[in-house]
Amino acid sequence: MQLPLGSDPRTETLRIAQAALIERFGRIIRPGDKRRSPEWVLVHGVIGAQTRTAASNASTDALLADYESWETVAALPVEELKARLIRQTFPSVAATRLKDCLNRIIELRGSVDLRHLSNLETADAIAWLETLPGVARKIAAGVMNTSVFNRRAMVIDGHHRRIMQRMGIVPAKADTARTYDALMPVLPQEWTAEDMDEHHLLLKKLGQTYCRPRKPHCEECPVRPDCATGTGKEAVR
Repeated sequence: MQLPLGSDPRTETLRIAQAALIERFGRIIRPGDKRRSPEWVLVHGVIGAQTRTAASNASTDALLADYESWETVAALPVEELKARLIRQTFPSVAATRLKDCLNRIIELRGSVDLRHLSNLETADAIAWLETLPGVARKIAAGVMNTSVFNRRAMVIDGHHRRIMQRMGIVPAKADTARTYDALMPVLPQEWTAEDMDEHHLLLKKLGQTYCRPRKPHCEECPVRPDCATGTGKEAVR
C-alpha cells in the first residue's frame, strides 16, 4: 500500500537535511534573471557531459551569439560544431548529440521551439523530452525546473544520486530515472520549484565537499545524523 504524499518518513528527513545544508552552506538561490529559455537549457544539458558548468555556459552563450538561432546551429557540419565546442570535455560527442537533438526537434516541431511543453503536465513534458537524442532524465528535468518554465521537477546529477543513496532515501543501485521516481513522491509538499532547485544545488555542494565519491568526510557532514551510511541505519531497498 502506498503512503499518502508527504506521510513517508523520508519527507521529514529531506526537510531536516535542507535546513542543515542551508545552515552549513548558506542559501543558494538562482536569481529570476538567470532562468534561461528552455531551448538554452536543453542545449546546455546536451553538451554538458562531465564538463564544468561555467564552460558549458560559455559554449552555449557563444553558439547563440555567433549563429543567432538554434536552427542555424543545427545546420552546421559536425566538424565545425565540434570546433565550436572545444571547451567541452567530449567535444565530438557533444557536437553529434547536439546536432541530432536540434534536428529532431525541427523535424517534430518545424523549428527549435519548446514552448508547446508549457501546455503539458510536467511528467508528460519530461517524457516528450526524453524521446530526443541525447536527452535523459537529468536534462529533461533541468529543462522543466531551471528554465523559465520553473516547474516542480528535481534535477538529479551524480552527486545528488550518490547522496540520496547513501542517506537511504532511494535504493542503493538506483539510476537517475529510478532515483527521480523514488524521490519525487516523498518531497515535502510545500517545496516550490525554487526550493527543489536550491536542494539540488545544495546537494551538489555537499557532494563536492563532504560526500565525495571516494573517502567521504562523514564525520564533518552536516546531514550525518539523518544519513543511513553515516549512522548505520537501514537504508531503502
